[in-house]
Amino acid sequence: MIVLRFALFVIAVFLQPATLRAVPVTDSASLQQALQDKQTTIELNPGTYRGNVLITYSTTLNCKTGAVLDADNQGDALRITAADVTVRGCTIINWGGDLTAMNAGIFVEQQAASVQLTHNQLKGNTFGIWIDASRDALITHNRIEGNLDIRSQDRGNGIHLYAAQGANVAHNEVWYTRDGIYIDTSNGNRLHNNHLHHLRYGVHYMYSHHNEVSHNRTHHTRTGYALMQSKHLQVFGNQSDQDENYGILMNFITDSHLHHNRISNVQTGSNPTGAATITGAEGKALFIYNSVFNIIENNYFQSSDLGIHLTAGSEDNRISGNAFIHNRQQVKYVSNRTQEWSYAERGNYWSDYLGWDRNQNGVGDTAYEPNDAMDKLLWTYPLARLLINSPAVATLRWIQQAFPVLRPPGVQDSYPLMAPIAQAQGVTP
Repeated sequence: MIVLRFALFVIAVFLQPATLRAVPVTDSASLQQALQDKQTTIELNPGTYRGNVLITYSTTLNCKTGAVLDADNQGDALRITAADVTVRGCTIINWGGDLTAMNAGIFVEQQAASVQLTHNQLKGNTFGIWIDASRDALITHNRIEGNLDIRSQDRGNGIHLYAAQGANVAHNEVWYTRDGIYIDTSNGNRLHNNHLHHLRYGVHYMYSHHNEVSHNRTHHTRTGYALMQSKHLQVFGNQSDQDENYGILMNFITDSHLHHNRISNVQTGSNPTGAATITGAEGKALFIYNSVFNIIENNYFQSSDLGIHLTAGSEDNRISGNAFIHNRQQVKYVSNRTQEWSYAERGNYWSDYLGWDRNQNGVGDTAYEPNDAMDKLLWTYPLARLLINSPAVATLRWIQQAFPVLRPPGVQDSYPLMAPIAQAQGVTP
């Protein structure tokens, strides 16, 4: 009986869940000792911890309010080489300034899968968080600030994903870096509910496929969303307001779906030299370059210099259900054949449409054609704008309207909507 009781006691002890004890750390030396001892949970008390921190095993690094990791302007402040590491609540400053060496506040190596970086504050000159080909990273509720005193091209990106898969990047705020979130050769990631401002590009995609960009908010950037050389993107519920040059830029984007985005107040970029504004630099709510087979629907493009500009063979896109409201110019598109911008007898809403709806079905009875031969002439010869209000130009426009056979091919919306049909979904960064 005694032997049986002892055996049951031993089994019970070994079956109990392990108790994880947080090891308190008060200075840089004790932090290094805790890392060498491979403590499961390390808790940093308030104070400044100088030097470069290397995490080589699965652990949790919890920072109390006032705990600061200061890299003294050398290398990475924190480098992670192991999977299943959590870094929470840390203030990270003064990492190295070498862009070529990819110095970062937090650098996550390829083998470090399932890293969680949450509620951290980072401020430095180069990259904030760099995910280097690792999988399933969780990056949430971080605040990343760059250095406004450094030229934009000499700063790093706030969050940089390279060859990453399965990353979830959400509820972060990034400002004063080069780009807010940069994604290169990374597939199957989600970027949502981030607040990105005072940057070059808010979100910048390169060679990345099957990604989601949703419910983000950008403002005061030089381009809100720069989507380039990518396919199978889901872009929805995003907001761009008071960005310069472009709200959404699509460059060689294919087989993607953009819907329920709200783009407003995109204006011509500021020119610090005071020189005259160059032709083609209008603030474009949506710019589509060499992009085909995309669905663009139920978006708002509002109060910008130019609502939508398509060029370089951007045909075979489905454009319907969108609202183009009070843009200084609604459409800029030169084509050798007519482009129909409606689908299933549903077109777009145009605030400058002057047609009527006699049968009250919500669709205009006459087609909307935003551009004519005079528009194309003015795009080709900008100096001709000096004559835009002349009787000669007015006469030519009247002739085109009176004799439609003289109209060149271009955009046509055969089912213009009399009112916007959908509000773009809000964002909750």
